[in-house]
Amino acid sequence: MRWPRMSERDEFDEIARLFRPLTRGAPGAFDLLDDAAVLPSRPGYDLVVTKDAVVEGVHFPEGEAPDMVARKALRVNLSDLAAKGAEPFACFMALAWPRRYEARDRERFALGLAADLETYGLSLMGGDTVVAPGPLWVSITAMGWVPEGRMIRRGGARAGDLVLVSGSIGDATLGLAAVKGEIKDPRGRLIFRYRLPDPRVDLRDELRRIATAAADVSDGLVADAGHIAEASGLRLELDLDALPLSGPAASWLERQADPKAGLLRLATGGDDYEIVCAVPPGTQRPAGFTVVGRLVEGEGIAVRIGGQAVDAGPGGFRHL
Repeated sequence: MRWPRMSERDEFDEIARLFRPLTRGAPGAFDLLDDAAVLPSRPGYDLVVTKDAVVEGVHFPEGEAPDMVARKALRVNLSDLAAKGAEPFACFMALAWPRRYEARDRERFALGLAADLETYGLSLMGGDTVVAPGPLWVSITAMGWVPEGRMIRRGGARAGDLVLVSGSIGDATLGLAAVKGEIKDPRGRLIFRYRLPDPRVDLRDELRRIATAAADVSDGLVADAGHIAEASGLRLELDLDALPLSGPAASWLERQADPKAGLLRLATGGDDYEIVCAVPPGTQRPAGFTVVGRLVEGEGIAVRIGGQAVDAGPGGFRHL
């Protein structure tokens, strides 16, 4: 995409130049010329709404490439929609540009956002931009359609349900460690997994078919599976020996002097953006999912490694 040139630029010129094309012609966005938008209805569907923010120095490294920031900000919200079984539809965005950001940085941000809006089929419907002395932060409100009454909640699990997780767990944790220089990542696979998550929107139909409850793994598998248990009024039992690992993560774990501590680190580190869900016993396990535990009557979380109970602490990342 090439942006039209303007001899003079202010906030409104830049919105028109950078973000109006990202409406992708959605009529309710009014070319971003209004201060509100109109969302169409879709008979037979519910509109699912989620909101997440990313902040420089907290959710991504200081000085991260602007296009990567834009894509991560959108994708972490799409991950929430994926866990609800929703089809992405539209989004709103508020962001604070750091004073150090020049026109080319803002253009690069818009290009990254444009690429992922196209990939995932969303339209930008509106938002707000400001310049601030602090770090870059981006807040996105994402919306998606789900068949009426079919949104997958955290609180729908039943006693006896199995706990499944998609993909592999722990790569993003190690990717952050590699960004900090704590471990080596020669091929950059772990770093890429941390910098640019892959929201599992491809799983929405399967989840609506089998899942009684679901959440995305953003704060850590133990914590997010625990959210399902708490919302459902059940006790979580997790077996970390079953934790699905990628090749690089498995190799890292083999080199650890304390494998139990290594497994706990991978299971509580967060930023994986896979899906953890509960399914009834006897459900045919879909390809790409691993059984890592179950939900039973009671409360709390029991984490086991090698058949022994271990203390997983808070289970994942917490801001407070």
